[in-house]
Amino acid sequence: MALIGSIVKVGSLTGVSRAGGFLRDILIAHALGTGPVADAFFVAMRFPNLFRQMFAEGAFNSAFVPMFAGKLEQQGAAAAKAFAERVLAVLLFWLLLFSIAAQLAMPWLMLVIAPGFTDDPEKFGYAVQFTQVTFPYLLFMSLTALQGGILNSLHRFGAPAAAPILLNVVMAGALICVVPFTGRPGLVLSWSVAASGLCQFLWLVFSCNRAGMALWLPMPRLDPEIKRLLKLMLPGLLSGGVTQINIVVGTIIATSFPAAVSYLYYADRVFQLPLGVIGAAVGVVLLPTLTRSLRAGRHDVAMHNLNRCIEFSMSLIIPATLALLAIPVAIMTTLFERGAFGPEASRASAWALAAFAAGLPAFALVKAFAPCFFAREDTTTPFRVAVIAVVTNIALSIALSQTIGFIGIPIATTLATTLNATLLGVRLWRLEHIVLDQRLKRRLPRIFAASLGMTGILLATTWAIDPFIAAGGWLRLIMLVVLVVVGLVAYAVLGLLFGAFERADFSKALTRRKGNGAAAQPAPAAISDATPGGES
Repeated sequence: MALIGSIVKVGSLTGVSRAGGFLRDILIAHALGTGPVADAFFVAMRFPNLFRQMFAEGAFNSAFVPMFAGKLEQQGAAAAKAFAERVLAVLLFWLLLFSIAAQLAMPWLMLVIAPGFTDDPEKFGYAVQFTQVTFPYLLFMSLTALQGGILNSLHRFGAPAAAPILLNVVMAGALICVVPFTGRPGLVLSWSVAASGLCQFLWLVFSCNRAGMALWLPMPRLDPEIKRLLKLMLPGLLSGGVTQINIVVGTIIATSFPAAVSYLYYADRVFQLPLGVIGAAVGVVLLPTLTRSLRAGRHDVAMHNLNRCIEFSMSLIIPATLALLAIPVAIMTTLFERGAFGPEASRASAWALAAFAAGLPAFALVKAFAPCFFAREDTTTPFRVAVIAVVTNIALSIALSQTIGFIGIPIATTLATTLNATLLGVRLWRLEHIVLDQRLKRRLPRIFAASLGMTGILLATTWAIDPFIAAGGWLRLIMLVVLVVVGLVAYAVLGLLFGAFERADFSKALTRRKGNGAAAQPAPAAISDATPGGES
């Protein structure tokens, strides 16, 4: 499959997951609102998610995928499978020990995660209980990350991208079918998180079996290759999960402000839609693709694919950024203002959304830049940059929140991520691991111009239909759909007029190419979107 086609596939499935996530969050907002139970549950979700994104999707993925994909490219499927089985054995052993230790130490860990909850014993107790229940999610998702890395290296991107949909299905089902009969939404939701982790793990077990990668469990042992994996993972613990670390830092500081944890959670959920659909999809596809291209000695193909990924992500991220900056209040009001979630919560969450949204291009560029280092088994450079970014975020979050309140937290996250992307980009440029081609240089300004034009049209439309938005109910939802459609059509028309993209780009992005596809060693055409210098 073409490179951009793979990104579209992953992004589309991620989009389905995010849409399900919105339904789930609407139900959560209705059931929990922004009270103490909501704050406790969101902290409980944040903790295993932090370790999942730092370890499973960050450090582990950045080290495992290049080693597995390289072994697949150079030694074949049997050697790669044997390596994955040895990794599985060691991973499962240490995860079980870590999970047991975390469960026992949770009351003390909560003093670090949510220090602001200590003044409210009831909220603190909820947070400890909910986090203990949700923590097995980390175990299952770490194993799922290993299976996903295997499938992505085989260019089978669909199953791993579809797995998160199960989280939304299980949680929404719990809210609809179980919560009304128990009256304990926080505890029910916590159990549903753990159950969804098990479902995702079983889904990828089935997918790996279909791909000819059914894994057995040998005795765990630290052989030289496992030691090398661990050595590569250590720096990745910070660099791979820097975004989530910054958000968790913000959550810790936000516990000192009433309802701020909930405001940031709902804003983050909307912000994660374009980032997950576009930025994360680029990172998922780019890492194994770059690794296999570089191991095959096709550096020109790797550079071409990197340019096309940046072009594709910016063509969607830039208009999404300006749209979120233009109409955050309309978005948050329409999506969440019902039940226990009132107008004040909508306005506060909207401000947080705008602050997060300003950093979207930087977040997306980090997703594109980091795989360039990981594919070369360099986890040290992203680690050093991540240390600078995290320290900056902590300092700015504390300073800004003391002067302008909780809104300083997402502003600090945006500034720190911008610094992260800048430092990574400069380092890649100096190493000549990234060279912008003429097509990217020509199209980036046109993408920005088309996005500005779209924003003007969107603001004018918002002003015209504001009375209907204020009316509430289903009419408000219809008006938000109108705004989305107007924005999409305006950007598509202006993009074509300004030359930001061409009609042929859409068909070529979705074109499947003949090749070995999911075989252990696909043909070059299955790896690359196009030959260097050609149109994608």
